[in-house]
Amino acid sequence: ALRAKSLALTRAFADLVETRCAGHGLERVSPRDDAQRGSQVCFAHPDIGYPVVQALIARGVIGDFRAPDILRFGFTPLYLRFVDVWDAVEHLVQVLARGEWREPLFNQRAAVT
Repeated sequence: ALRAKSLALTRAFADLVETRCAGHGLERVSPRDDAQRGSQVCFAHPDIGYPVVQALIARGVIGDFRAPDILRFGFTPLYLRFVDVWDAVEHLVQVLARGEWREPLFNQRAAVT
């Protein structure tokens, strides 16, 4: 049951990001095949991956950045709900649409992301 929910959460997140963030340069790099994907979803952006993740963290959406251009999001099915997935995508939509990632604070590289 946990694996099924994990797959459903990651599938929902990836599909929502691809639909709602179209045109912002995010490329899905996680496998589409459920059997090849764990409890995380990764997107790439060649230019703004790091500051986008930092802007999301400031909003309470915890992801991490992997050089050179990967935005990585993990999903724990024991306590994450589908509404949490929707809310996380809504925050991502807003960060991208409003250009919040441009703020200098989000562009200062830290040792840990």
